[in-house]
Amino acid sequence: MSMSSSAFHTNINEVRVLPILEVKKETSTVQSMVLKDYLCSHANPGQYAMIWIPGVDEIPLSLSLMRENESCRITVKKVGDATSALHKKVTGESIGVRGPYGNHFDLVKGNVIIVGGGTGMAPIIPLIQRLLQIGSNLTLIAGYKDSSELLFYEEAMDLLQSGGKLLVATEDGSRGFQGFPTDILSEEINTGSYDMVYTCGPEVMMKKVFDISENNGVELQASLERYIKCSIGVCGQCVLSPLGVRVCVEGPVLKSSILKRLNDFGVYSRNSSGKKIRL
Repeated sequence: MSMSSSAFHTNINEVRVLPILEVKKETSTVQSMVLKDYLCSHANPGQYAMIWIPGVDEIPLSLSLMRENESCRITVKKVGDATSALHKKVTGESIGVRGPYGNHFDLVKGNVIIVGGGTGMAPIIPLIQRLLQIGSNLTLIAGYKDSSELLFYEEAMDLLQSGGKLLVATEDGSRGFQGFPTDILSEEINTGSYDMVYTCGPEVMMKKVFDISENNGVELQASLERYIKCSIGVCGQCVLSPLGVRVCVEGPVLKSSILKRLNDFGVYSRNSSGKKIRL
């Protein structure tokens, strides 16, 4: 069986070398790529894939779309050597894929708030799709630096036309509310009875979302980002203290009951050497 054929792969740990079907520039620093991969196209919202750039590195990326035609989408921000190399890839070139890995968002049918920030909007798009499918009532609060960084804004707006509302915050006020998504959340969470808060974005933002949710007695699910090397829970690079939670396996989505017991959440991360660094 050819490594480039993904239709009959059943081992998520096997690298599938796949051609890039489409490249789309989302913002000045973010782009998306569409691949055809059976396993990742059947992932659940919140799961991630390990993307191998031959000769450079392997990095974890959220799946920002899963389609019935067995295609999927990854979205990447240019922040370092590996992501810069990935940004240089064009349609027809190949990359390696493992996964999908990790747990996923648990879907709650009811009144839910989703808080996304920056590239944290990537796993939120498939989450919105699934929640709408089960009949949830959605309020999406999306936060951006400015109006040039409105990642998936149009896509989210189109999805929510079938049920839900979109509230936008920009730091400079160039679109929507001037401030942070947590400012909107503080007001919005008092306007009704909510069954769940979902969040993905910068961890300092998510810690504030967690605190607001806790103060209002609403459960939360947060998708965390950590430096992931192996994705199978062996290397310990992404472990959170003091519970020893491995973000690559027990995460990336963690619930309030776990987050409240983690000293690292919203305070520390780890660099490539494993050293703790303050967020």
